[in-house]
Amino acid sequence: MGLLLNVTQNLIIYFFLLCIKYFSSLFYRFEIGWPQNKIKWGKVRLIIFLHHTSLYEFLYLGFLPNHFLRKLSKRMVAPAADKTLNRPLVGFFFKLFSPGMIPITRKRDDSWGNFLESIYDDSIILIAPEGRMKRKTGLDLDGKKMTVKPGVVDILAGLNKGQMVIAYSGGLHHVQVPNEGLPKLFKTLKMNLEAFDISEYKNMFSLPAGSDTWKNAVLDDLQSRLETKIPV
Repeated sequence: MGLLLNVTQNLIIYFFLLCIKYFSSLFYRFEIGWPQNKIKWGKVRLIIFLHHTSLYEFLYLGFLPNHFLRKLSKRMVAPAADKTLNRPLVGFFFKLFSPGMIPITRKRDDSWGNFLESIYDDSIILIAPEGRMKRKTGLDLDGKKMTVKPGVVDILAGLNKGQMVIAYSGGLHHVQVPNEGLPKLFKTLKMNLEAFDISEYKNMFSLPAGSDTWKNAVLDDLQSRLETKIPV
């Protein structure tokens, strides 16, 4: 009975992902900078989404292949701010993807540990490591510079195989600014992609993987990529 419920839930999630994809591909145009290293969708374990500007970034599902969406429906794990999950419309949408959508607080508390424990060998992890959205000012809600938070390094330290994709968003303020109405249609969504073998990326830094110095080096690298590789 439990297996049947899981299969049914996965099919429902896949149906919603397909609906989002075809809605997005119908009403938006995509400009995607594909990586030189081919993305092997069957081996993707981690997607790092940089340049978080809107809660409607699920519109980027419009360019993903169906077979990868099917895998996401079964294996996706993503941290979501409890504040976001409590929103009336967007929160309801994200809750449809439970148990893969794991609620966390903005503190380094037990909720983050619970998220890390929810990651399995076949999980596909999605994370927006800035942890908050950029406002029209170019800063976060508190007027601070957008930076990559260390949680993504905790995830990366525990992965040893598969592929990592870094997705650089061109930003969605032209589609929807946080707390300012519904998204606008018929806009162009830009994104650049990079693909890395996880073990090779981790070994790019001549430091012991998992050490504090290694973690700081990875954070510096991701911060540099955030500031230099997003589409114009």
